[in-house]
Amino acid sequence: MTGPRIDSMSEPLSTPVPVVLAGARGHGRWHVENIRRLRRKGLVRLVGVCELTPLGEDELHGLGTPEQSADFGALLESTGARIAVICTPIPTHTDLALTAAHKGVHILLEKPPAPSYAEFRRMADGVAAAGVACQIGFQSLGSHALPAIRELVAQGAIGQLVGLGGAGAWVRDEAYFRRAPWAGKRRLNGADVIDGALTNPLAHAVATALALGGSTRAEDVTGIETELLRANDIESDDTSCVRVTTTQGHPVTVAATLCAEHADEPYVLVHGSSGRITFWYKQDRVLLQRADHGPEEFEYGRTDLLENLVAHLTTGAGLLVTPDGTGAFMKVVESIRRAPDPAPLPDAAWHRIPGENRRVVPGIDGLVAASADTLSLYSELGAPWARPAGHRQKVSAR
Repeated sequence: MTGPRIDSMSEPLSTPVPVVLAGARGHGRWHVENIRRLRRKGLVRLVGVCELTPLGEDELHGLGTPEQSADFGALLESTGARIAVICTPIPTHTDLALTAAHKGVHILLEKPPAPSYAEFRRMADGVAAAGVACQIGFQSLGSHALPAIRELVAQGAIGQLVGLGGAGAWVRDEAYFRRAPWAGKRRLNGADVIDGALTNPLAHAVATALALGGSTRAEDVTGIETELLRANDIESDDTSCVRVTTTQGHPVTVAATLCAEHADEPYVLVHGSSGRITFWYKQDRVLLQRADHGPEEFEYGRTDLLENLVAHLTTGAGLLVTPDGTGAFMKVVESIRRAPDPAPLPDAAWHRIPGENRRVVPGIDGLVAASADTLSLYSELGAPWARPAGHRQKVSAR
């Protein structure tokens, strides 16, 4: 997922690079803090914030006095920004990215990059035509564990690669699905949103599993099976699984839930013919288990994706997460978009935790782990509420 530096200007940029942030609340607060960190390192300076309601002095502490406006395009022009960090509702990603691209501004675009494959292609093709750099915000793909795991597999540490399984068992209360007008929606005002467990909160599990298997581009995917369900009173899925068939011949299966009995760290399990590797991608922690060896555990560092984008523009470093490097993930998003609406779980399949205002699916924690362990879908594991076969789609590259 590296390549030559792409710069709409012929000369490399110099630091600190002027940055505009679109979407500074909600998850955007993470980007505010990250920009604050990189400002201290002399790499960026925040010159603009695009929000419907301006940030207060306390929110901007340590960031100077950036210009604030709800007009993203005008803000890019008036500030002279060279990078735009876009952390706005999913349906706005494509248009905002293209607005930045057409003004020659480089982009860090929050995941998921788009709510449909058509919108993704419109964004990726438009960005490429404009000649600007675009980094997609799958932070886990900046982990130094990924090349280390790939090297272990290439060396035959776990034998032949058999397949990859992702597992995400998270806890979210009912208020989580009311955090924004688009939360928990498949569509809003006629526009695709596709805010499901696999496409947004646990999208990293999908993208990381695909990346570790070397299946990052759209043409690497040949088929997708999904089982999409929901315990909460929402449109989208909160308990789901997917199996991706790849040109490499090894399946990639990911099971996710936001209705876990107990929150757990998400991970990707790399299956080999004589061992396996577990990667807890939020912790950059790796466990190697193989025949005739004791277990070995490693911890790795991580390259921040905005910092990598700055390095790309100033020193020519390769981008870590290009749009085309997320094409396979977007094929999964498209399959979920085209699938029948998630089926509501029967009342007997879930219960509400007193005092926590959240819905729990008993036994789902074990099913998520079993899916990653066996590369199976929920229905294949005997879950009585799962629809056999779910939704199956043969996938083309475009």
